[in-house]
Amino acid sequence: MENVLTVAIGAGLGLIGAVFGAWFTARRQDRMWLREQKLKAGVAFNTAVTQLIDYLRDAQLSDDGPGANELAGRMQEARSALFLLCDDDTVDLANALARRVWKARPSEGRDDRRAEHHETLALLRRFTQQLRQEIASS
Repeated sequence: MENVLTVAIGAGLGLIGAVFGAWFTARRQDRMWLREQKLKAGVAFNTAVTQLIDYLRDAQLSDDGPGANELAGRMQEARSALFLLCDDDTVDLANALARRVWKARPSEGRDDRRAEHHETLALLRRFTQQLRQEIASS
């Protein structure tokens, strides 16, 4: 009788260990998936924002490059993914950056517009740093 009890306790502990291991592995895979999705959305957003800034400032893009509407669509799609995946601080910076990009105008050598451009780039750097911190912590 003692043998059966010992085996039952051992089997129960083994089963608990297997269930915990499966749960831990699934949780780890979920975190890795979320991290990868945040990275993809962040890269897409940064790329679209950078290209849109250049386009709206009348910078030189290749002739076969995307137009402003396509770039804006890419930015919005990536921003939507960020809304779903990221923390409020990151989303707030993405919103501020998107609003700022829409205010971008050709600098035409004007100091005030160049200052606006530098402020936009500084906001882009802040967003990128925030996203890096969020990805690293997830």
